[in-house]
Amino acid sequence: MLEDDFYATIKLKTGEEIFCKCAASDEGDRTMLLLSHPITIDEIKMRGTTTGYKFEPWLKSSDDDLYVINLDDVLTMSESSNIEIITYYNDYIRKVNKTNYSKLDRKMGYLGTVDETKKALETLFNKS
Repeated sequence: MLEDDFYATIKLKTGEEIFCKCAASDEGDRTMLLLSHPITIDEIKMRGTTTGYKFEPWLKSSDDDLYVINLDDVLTMSESSNIEIITYYNDYIRKVNKTNYSKLDRKMGYLGTVDETKKALETLFNKS
């Protein structure tokens, strides 16, 4: 039986801390967690009090976006309602999944080669 999805921070017994959208599923005598796009989050401190976040995939050598782990491997789990982190997470996932790379054309602003553009800019500069 699959429960509703929720955002969670999960601390595994291995010491890894991951953030993901997950759902619990009872499989006979054990409970499994389905992890969607699990990531690690590092807090980045900049000058002053400014703080940012660095998101990275949990498993860097895999292209999968759904993982199954046994609940017995979880040390603790906390459902997240932090709108800021959830928004950043969803933006990150959208960017990672973006595969619609379109080619530049003249309608999008592509006007010529670097040499042609350089000559045009030099001409404008020399007229001034």
